[in-house]
Amino acid sequence: MKSRSDDLFFLLSVVDSGSFSGAAEQLEVSVTRVSRAVTRLEQSLNTTLLNRTTRKVGLTEEGRLFVEKVRGGLAALDDAEEQLAIRKQRPAGRLRVDAANPFLLHQIVPHVREFRAAYPDIELELTASDAIVDLLERRIDIAIRIGALDDSTLHARAVGRSPLSVVASPDYLERKGGCDTPADLQEHDIIGFTAPESLNIWHLGEGMKVRPAIRASSGEAVRQLCLQGNGIAYLSRFMIANDLEKGDLVELLDDYLVRPNHRELVNAVYYRNTTLSARIQVFLDFFSQRWKNM
Repeated sequence: MKSRSDDLFFLLSVVDSGSFSGAAEQLEVSVTRVSRAVTRLEQSLNTTLLNRTTRKVGLTEEGRLFVEKVRGGLAALDDAEEQLAIRKQRPAGRLRVDAANPFLLHQIVPHVREFRAAYPDIELELTASDAIVDLLERRIDIAIRIGALDDSTLHARAVGRSPLSVVASPDYLERKGGCDTPADLQEHDIIGFTAPESLNIWHLGEGMKVRPAIRASSGEAVRQLCLQGNGIAYLSRFMIANDLEKGDLVELLDDYLVRPNHRELVNAVYYRNTTLSARIQVFLDFFSQRWKNM
């Protein structure tokens, strides 16, 4: 006998992934099983929840209202389970954390084993998004954002500051020559970002807009390009500290850089609630200690 809660979970997965096949892949079950679960719900409610086409799946108006209520109900159930766990001093349940790919790789993944040892009942889900995501739509509990914030619907907690540095590989500098002043950048290959364009403004003096010869959408891609001698980049210390220590990258124009600046801020953001989830609280407390010296 199938659980009604299982069917609801399958429905949400279809909505979030945009297709039955996407939900099946995410849940590691057959497409047939997902389809039957949604059909059972529609039959029991005597309502069509999804508009099905050959290309995509979309919610009907009734489906939208139903899914909204289901999300609220499942969140309440998660909270109830968590409160029982809190009474036993064991925060539990699923915790979804989103961060830019470089931050995820360099500042979260290395500490996951220790975090799981401390809080074995927390099911950690990590996603990498270089663009700002909608926490509610993606069902994200915590997002790590770097730089100034402008979303008033979110609660933010400062968890650290990571200095930015102008860097290049020794191999690149040997081939292209030194870079002693900001004006010298005009004679060099710059590695920058595809978007937003504000990331191509370097904090040299009052601010210097660079013209990249190579652009990438990910900070990790920019780092790899820089390590391989493709040019000069402006990157956060949290992703290049080991490269600098090993000598794979060297800092340039340090005397000209303006520090601190708003792009160095690292914040954890989450939706405002009357009480802070124990899962979120222990995550922030644990990682904030490890992000003090990024």
